[in-house]
Amino acid sequence: MNRGLMLFLGLALLVTGCGGDISTSAPINNSTPPTPAASPTASLTAFEQDLQYIRNGQFSYVWVFSRKDGKPLEATDSAFLRTNAPQVVDWVTTDGGKKVIGGTNFNLEEGNLEALKKRYVAEDYSNK
Repeated sequence: MNRGLMLFLGLALLVTGCGGDISTSAPINNSTPPTPAASPTASLTAFEQDLQYIRNGQFSYVWVFSRKDGKPLEATDSAFLRTNAPQVVDWVTTDGGKKVIGGTNFNLEEGNLEALKKRYVAEDYSNK
C-alpha cells in the first residue's frame, strides 16, 4: 500500500510540477510548424522556368528565338542558330519546341543578329 501511494504521489507531482499557473505562463504551442509557402518556381510557366534557368547562368545577354510561322523548331533551325550565333553558350528549347532561349556574354548585335532576325522572331530578354 505504501508503494502504491508513493507511485501515485510521484505521478501527481510529475504531472502538476511542470505546469505552474496557466494564466500567467506563456501559451504552449503543441501544433506543428506551418509549412513553408510553395516555392515561386511552382507557379511559373515552363517558359518562365527555362528563362530563369538561363538567367541563373549570369549571362549578359538573353535572347529568345522562334520561327516566324509559329511552328516548332526543327533540326535545321537548331543548326542555323548554332552556326549563326556560335557565341551563345547555353541554349534551352521551351514552349513545346516552339522557342529557344540563348544565353551569352557576347552582344549578338555585333554579330549575326540581322541574319537571325531575317529568319526568326528575336526577342531580347537581357534586362527584362
